[in-house]
Amino acid sequence: MGFELDIFNRAGGGGGLSADYVEWLVDEQSVNIQRHFGRLWDYYANPAVDACGLGACERKVSESGRCYVQAQEYGLPARITGLLAGGNSGLLGARPVKDIQRKEVVIENDIAWRVNAAVDFLFGKPVSFVSKSPDKPTSEKIERILKALFAANGGISFFQDMAVLGSVYGFVDCFVRPGDEITSRAFPSSSYSQSHSSGPGSGAIAAGAFDEVLRLAESIDLELVEAPRALPVLDEDDYKITRYYVQHFLQKRNALSKASSFLSRILAGGKSRVDTRATVAVTEITSPAGWQRYEDKKLAASGELPWGFLPVVHIQNIAQPYYYEGLSEVEPLIPMQDELNTRLSDRASRITFQSFKMYLGKGIEGFENKPVAPGRMWYTDNPDACIEEFGGDTAAPSEQLHISEVREAMDKASGVTPVVAGILKGKVGNLTSAVALRLTLMGMLSKNERKKFTYSEGLKKLCRMVLSMLDAAGIFKTAAADRDIDVVFPNPLPENMTEKLQEARIKKELGVPAEQILRELGYEQITEDR
Repeated sequence: MGFELDIFNRAGGGGGLSADYVEWLVDEQSVNIQRHFGRLWDYYANPAVDACGLGACERKVSESGRCYVQAQEYGLPARITGLLAGGNSGLLGARPVKDIQRKEVVIENDIAWRVNAAVDFLFGKPVSFVSKSPDKPTSEKIERILKALFAANGGISFFQDMAVLGSVYGFVDCFVRPGDEITSRAFPSSSYSQSHSSGPGSGAIAAGAFDEVLRLAESIDLELVEAPRALPVLDEDDYKITRYYVQHFLQKRNALSKASSFLSRILAGGKSRVDTRATVAVTEITSPAGWQRYEDKKLAASGELPWGFLPVVHIQNIAQPYYYEGLSEVEPLIPMQDELNTRLSDRASRITFQSFKMYLGKGIEGFENKPVAPGRMWYTDNPDACIEEFGGDTAAPSEQLHISEVREAMDKASGVTPVVAGILKGKVGNLTSAVALRLTLMGMLSKNERKKFTYSEGLKKLCRMVLSMLDAAGIFKTAAADRDIDVVFPNPLPENMTEKLQEARIKKELGVPAEQILRELGYEQITEDR
């Protein structure tokens, strides 16, 4: 069976979504997207793959004594790896090159620590959400709802995961899934409500039962969508508008594949490490009016949505005009990472050949069979006999200079310097004041401010979306003005507490509200339920 999209083509569904286009997204576009974004993730995580199972490449890899290959070897030349990687299949489809021995492979993942350092700068400390509702009791309740929502979805780890995905792929999408209980409340007269209203939490919430509101808010699932599975259908006239959100991915089941388990074990040489779990190709299509879920292109479930908007929040890592994707922090570093790994591997090969001294014996019979050891002597009647020493590590200043310049180029491209990771290298004298520290980290701070804007706008939209759902379901009533939120990011740099308190005192004298001052200092007021 194919895709049946009548639910999207009815009134209010948006129209214009054809089954042929969805087929193309799933069968062709999905493959290209997964290959592209999969490469970015491999360069970030640099996973090691066991050489067992690589077929003809297994013997070539084992020549160096290491029984694994790393993902970043994809960018190394064949003269080093001894493997010729395929353009589409990567290292898994690599084939050995004849007459080329595998050299010393050195991988130094400079991409991962830069991405992680940037994430720590952005979400290393908890962020806070401030309601701009004109009604103070409503404002306090909204802040408690948002705090419970994010705490139930992982707290600070949710924001860090969001930043990692955004930094690697260039964007991150968050799918808001309120669950059956909240959705049924938004369908008071529909068959959906009747079939899901038997639970203990159904019906209107009594006034003052704020604990029930918090419980329902905690039941909302904020699902971070990986870029390889996202297939957004954008408006033809405005790329900023997403008309339909399509996800396509392989989901593993808690069962073994009866059809392929025996064959896959034979192809892998009988090794039990092969994953033989059953999988199903899942395709989810969502619009502002409804949703569908297909398994192996067979309709498994569908339903209508009462919210009137697409429950997906799109966040660009760094804004990029005219593109759905933002700017990835991994993609521009890949060529320089390949160059760095190539030079480090060349240096390792040179050290292997030159770090051990070698001897050339002339005119000494059987010299090749005599051991070289302290106190060992040789005797010969040949007056022209000699022993020449060669080898040993020699200085290569141009090589070291080139490696240093590649690292500096990566510093410029990423905006993340080793100082961010705590590597000072004799620069302590430049960091004797807060101003000097800010000047040293100017590139990192500027990039962090750009990311603060994109992520804060996305989080504001996410909060408004959740509050709109609770309002539509009759759980917690709010007006449009009550849903305005401010996202407060803490200062990532170390601060002098005395200076902060003096600044707070001056702000208080200028008339800044005490609540805002306490929030900036990291204190939260404990309020009772009203």
